[in-house]
Formats: sequence, structure tokens, C-alpha cells
Amino acid sequence: MPLIPLRGLTVFPNMVLHFDIGREKSIAALEKAMMINQMVFLTAQKDAETDLPTKKDFYHIGTVAKIKQMLKLPGDNIRVLVEGVCRGEMCNLLKEVPYFKCEVDEIYDERFEVLPPRIVALMRTVLNEFEEYLSFTPKGGMDVLSSVASEDQPGRLADIITSNLDVKIEEKQSILNAFDIEERLEILGSLLSREIEILHIENDISTKVKTQMNKTQKEYYLREQIRAIQEELGQDEGIEDEIQKWLKQLKKLKLPAKLHEKVEKEIKRLNKIQPSSAEGGVIRTYIEWVLALPWNKSTKDSIDLKEAKKILDQDHYGLNKVKERVLEYLAVMKLAGSMKGPILCLVGPPGVGKTSVAKSIARAVNRNFVRMSLGGVRDEAEIRGHRRTYIGAIPGRIVSAMKDAGSSNPVFLFDEVDKIGADFRGDPASALLEVLDPEQNKEFMDHYLELPFDLSKVMFITTANSTETIPRPLLDRMEVISVSGYTEEEKVKIAQKYLLPKQRKEHGLKEKDLTISEDGIRSLINDYTRESGVRNLERELANVCRKAARQVVEGKDKKKRVTPRNIEHYLGKKRYHYDRIKDNDEIGVATGMAWTIVGGDTLFIETTVVPGTGKLVLTGQLGDVMQESAKAGISFIRSQCKEFSINEDFYKEKDLHIHIPEGATPKDGPSAGVTMCTSVISALTNTPVRKDVSMTGEITLRGKVLPVGGIREKVMAAHRAGIKKVLLPRGNEKDIEEIPSAVRKDLTFVLLDTVEDALKEALVK
Repeated sequence: MPLIPLRGLTVFPNMVLHFDIGREKSIAALEKAMMINQMVFLTAQKDAETDLPTKKDFYHIGTVAKIKQMLKLPGDNIRVLVEGVCRGEMCNLLKEVPYFKCEVDEIYDERFEVLPPRIVALMRTVLNEFEEYLSFTPKGGMDVLSSVASEDQPGRLADIITSNLDVKIEEKQSILNAFDIEERLEILGSLLSREIEILHIENDISTKVKTQMNKTQKEYYLREQIRAIQEELGQDEGIEDEIQKWLKQLKKLKLPAKLHEKVEKEIKRLNKIQPSSAEGGVIRTYIEWVLALPWNKSTKDSIDLKEAKKILDQDHYGLNKVKERVLEYLAVMKLAGSMKGPILCLVGPPGVGKTSVAKSIARAVNRNFVRMSLGGVRDEAEIRGHRRTYIGAIPGRIVSAMKDAGSSNPVFLFDEVDKIGADFRGDPASALLEVLDPEQNKEFMDHYLELPFDLSKVMFITTANSTETIPRPLLDRMEVISVSGYTEEEKVKIAQKYLLPKQRKEHGLKEKDLTISEDGIRSLINDYTRESGVRNLERELANVCRKAARQVVEGKDKKKRVTPRNIEHYLGKKRYHYDRIKDNDEIGVATGMAWTIVGGDTLFIETTVVPGTGKLVLTGQLGDVMQESAKAGISFIRSQCKEFSINEDFYKEKDLHIHIPEGATPKDGPSAGVTMCTSVISALTNTPVRKDVSMTGEITLRGKVLPVGGIREKVMAAHRAGIKKVLLPRGNEKDIEEIPSAVRKDLTFVLLDTVEDALKEALVK
């Protein structure tokens, strides 16, 4: 009969099923069978992938079947309905072309009138196992069981059960190969036992997965419900999500193990506390502060000395000492790779650019900038923070500023460090000792955080108007850089390069709308401002710009040029005048030099000798130290009467009146000692004092001249007043180098050891 090899399908006797065929040989075999007796031999291929099977590629035991129906499908395929008749074994393959033709032995099952007990037992076992097998299958399994259970022939029972099993072709073929019914039932029983065991394991795995999925889905569902409820109530996300988010953030911070453990403990504590409790809020705030700090986040320094110098020069004129120190720091950073942040203290009068130069330094080194004003700070907790036990406690302003900076190595400016106060709440200056010590600030401990925070990478800069009020231990930790006042030339350059363009831009003016001549700027500096810095100068320039802006809007003269002639039209009458030397040399009038907070000034010290009883009158609002200098000078003169050709009884017969003009201005300090002494000797000897000579210095009772401070400002004031010769204590020789070269060229400097040296230079011979 014709043979059709089937792919992935085993047909059993007494089965009715349909399958599709499309191979030429199979179609030829089918057509031949229909022509003869509709009988065909069906056998399974060993490998379903083989398209052109040969004798060795299919099993030789199969099923003899009768073709019941044929249906042609689109694409040359044929759907065939067959019914299995009996087992068959191929004895001989007669031909392979155009279809397989073979001789087959038909093998029928033995029929029993009375079933042997063993076969009955095997049938019951197989049925029970098949029932258990079907319990793992979807619905419809019980219908199959009812039809199988009614079968009384053991061979057919085994075949029907096997055809309903989802097993491999090889395993089904083993049942088909078993001609002996008892053997067939045993093979089927072992096959069912193994499949049931596998199904049990699969079921356990499936149950576990399903349980886990159900749990996850349930949790997800409940969380979504909670989230929906919270959104409806206007509340934030759940505490669990927040804790998970914080733990992730903490991991990213890469803190040392000890700190990590402490913060993690605080985060997990929050889970055990009622969200509505007060302590919950405290812990939440604490965690948010800790996670917001830049523990390991830093900016990369820009170590390009040329570029840094260019930036510093762009922003500020002069200030060479400060610029040099910053460039030195950058050079060391480039060579060493790392360095503890320096602590610079910029000391100088108001308005010279101390605060703004700190911003320029941050820009030059490519760091973030933060500023904290210490003026009027009296509470130590402002620096170190409050402990968490207090209601409303927050970290100190240093930690707050570090958070705002967003990096662990910013430029940190402490403004007005000389104006810190102290009261019953503690001493902020003492709290700053740890912050401004490179050896200690590596583990700065804020009372609120209670975690060591590294401040060693921070570049601290402090500013002060004077070092007098800064506590000594704090001053000792800082590198003091003196930022002295500007000369008139420097102010002119600053006004031309920086201030005037800035004010024009702020007032919406163009260069063609307003220009100020160089002489106009000098007049503005000398006649309308009296300061070391340029703050008032900028204010007056803004005043000029406002007037010009109004005129431009009103459509008056388009172009405005301010000169000394018309400056009063913009700023009103001149407010200040500087002392100028007198036309003639005068008796008893000596020119001294003074330092003020707004720069240097000249003092014309006048002495008059009148008949009397030896009184000494001092006027001009002189302080205690200045009065003592005058008395020391008188005592020195009395001890040297013969050398100076002065009547030895002058202190009995004459009254001395020493006056310093501008009596409304308080004056103090020892530096006018040599000037007062010269003025008194001039009055007593009736010898004029040279008008173009000025002097400064403290004197002793032996006539020694001691060094004083503020030489740069004093000499510049003398130069402005028209002085040609300046007398300085020998101890101040080193200070001459700090005087601008343009001023030094116009002056003659004489160094004094004693009062006699001053008299030789000052008195007209």
C-alpha cells in the first residue's frame, strides 16, 4: 500500500483525525490510495525538519488507516480525514518514486473475552493516573475521561489515552511499537507517572510565581490606592517612597562608613515614627539638610595664571599685593596638585574694593562664591548652628552657605570680620577660630549636623577696615594683606576704565551722550569726595549720569561733556577743599601729616607764645595721646633750652597755646609729636618754619623720633597739598617703597633720628 510519512504526528488505531499534506510524494501516495481501496500506511518521521525523507528517516511501525475525506486547500495543500484501522509494520519498501510504496504486515490487538487480573489492575492504574493527569489540564479534560473510561478493551484504552497525552513523538512511538497489550499498559503507566511528577513540579513553580505576582500586584494596587488618596487629600508621596529615594541619594554621596551608617540609621528611624509626630518633622528636616550638602562635590580649579591675571586686571585696577598672592596660590596648586585653602584677610578703608575683589578671585580660579556678613553678629549659634533638641533648630550660616555654594571648595568671604560682637549668647569670634584654622577645619562640627564636615578645601577670605578690633587669636590665623587707599591718579584711571562706563550703561546712556574730561574727573574726586576708596566717586558719577539722562530725554543738547568749568551745574557747589601750603614761611606754624579712615590729610599745627604764668593750652579736639605728645615735647624743649637758645624760664613767664584747625574733627595719636615740638620751638625762637616741608613721627623725652603708621596715605596727602620735602622717622624707611612712583618723583624724603634733624630741615636758617 502507499506510505505517507507524517511530521510531528503519530496516528493510533481507532483514532479519527485530520491533517494537512503538501509534499509531492505524499500527495501522489494519497491519490494512489484513493484509486485502489482508500487504504494508506501512516508512519511518523524521526525528524520533523526533514523535507525529503528516505527509508531511514521514518519509523517502520505505524498505523494502517482508511481515508474518509479529502479537501483541497489554497496553495496546493490537501486536508485529509483518516481513521486508524490497526497497527502495521513495514516489511519491505517497494519503491520511493513517485511515492513511497511498501509491503505492510497488519497487526490487530488480541481481543479478550475475560480480562486477566493483571491487565485489569493495569487498566485501573492507568485510568487513575490519566484522571490525575487531566486534573492539571484546562477545562474539557473531564469529557475526555468519561469517553475513555467506557472503553473495555485494554489495547484501545492504551491507544486512546496516549493520543491525548502531550508528550514527545518518541514516547508515543514507544506505545505504538508495543504489540503486547500488557507491555503497552506498563509503558503507558510509567509514562503517565513521570508526566504527573513533572506536572506537579510545574504546578508548584507556577503557584509560587502566581502567589508572588499576586502579592506584588496587591502591594502595587494598594500603593496606587494610597497615592490616589494622598493626591486627593493634597499630601505628598508616601513615606516609603521618600525613604527609598533618600537611601539612593545617600548611596550616591559616598560618605565614610561611619557617617553613612549614622545617616542611614536616622533615615530608617523615620519609618518607625508617626509622620504626624513632631520628632518626625525634626528627623525629616535633618535628613534633607544632610543630603543637600556637597560632601564630595567640587569644582575643578582653572589653573591658568595668564587667564587668572587677565580676569583680576579686568575687574580691578591696582591692588597688586592681593593679585600677586592669588597667583602664588594658583602656582602652588599647579605644582603640588592640592593645597589647604589659604585664609586671606584684606584690611583697608571702605570703598577700596575688598568685597568685589573676592568675587573676582572666585572667577579667576573658577570656583563658586559665597558671602557671609559678620557685621553685628553676636550669637555663636550663627556660626555653629543650634542643637536639634531646640524647636526650629537649623544649621549655622557656614553650613548653610556651603549648601548654597553647591561645592566643597568655594571661595568663602567673611565680610566685616572686625565688627563681630559678643554678648551672653557667646562669642562668634571664638567660634570662628576652628573655621579659620587650616589644621582644624578638616573636621568642622556643626551643632545641628553633629557630623564632621571638611572645610579644608575652602578658600576663606575675610575683610576688615582695621585690625585693631579683631581678636588676636583670630588675627593670628589669617594672612593680613593691606589694601590701602587709592591715589588720585588711580582714582582717575578707575573712573575712566570702570566706573563711568558702568554708570553710563546702567543709566541707558551711550558714550556720545556723556563724556567727562580727565580734569573734570579730577575736580569731581578732589572737590566732591573725600575718601580712600571710590564708593562716593561712583555715587557722584551716577548723579552726573542722572542729570545727563534727564537732559537727553527732554531733548536738550544732545552731547554732554563735563569739565571743571561746568561741573557745578551738575553737582552743585564744591563740598570739600584740601589744604594747600601758604604763600609765606610763618613762625609757629608747622605742617604735619595725619591718617584718617578716608585717607591721609595735612595738619597745620599753630603755636602762639603770649605773656602769662606758664600755662599750656591745647585746642582743636585733641585726644589724650595727642595731648601727652604735646606735653612730652614741652618737657624735651625745657631740657634742651640752652641748645635751642631759649630762655630757661619761658615755662614760668609765657603761656603756650597749641591749636590744630578744623576743631570740629576729633584728632588723636602720637604721630604729630615731632610737628608740635617743631612748631613750639619755632614760636619760642621766633624762627619761621619752611612752608614746603611736612613731617610726622612720635617723640620721646630724649628727643628721639619713633616710627608711626599710615605713611603711604600721609605722604600722598602732603603731595596733594604741594609739599616738596617730607620728614619721616628712620624706622619708616621701608614704607617709602609702597608710595606710588609718580608721587615719589616729586618729593624729597629726609629720614629723622632726633628732633634736631627735623629742626635742621624745617626751620629757616
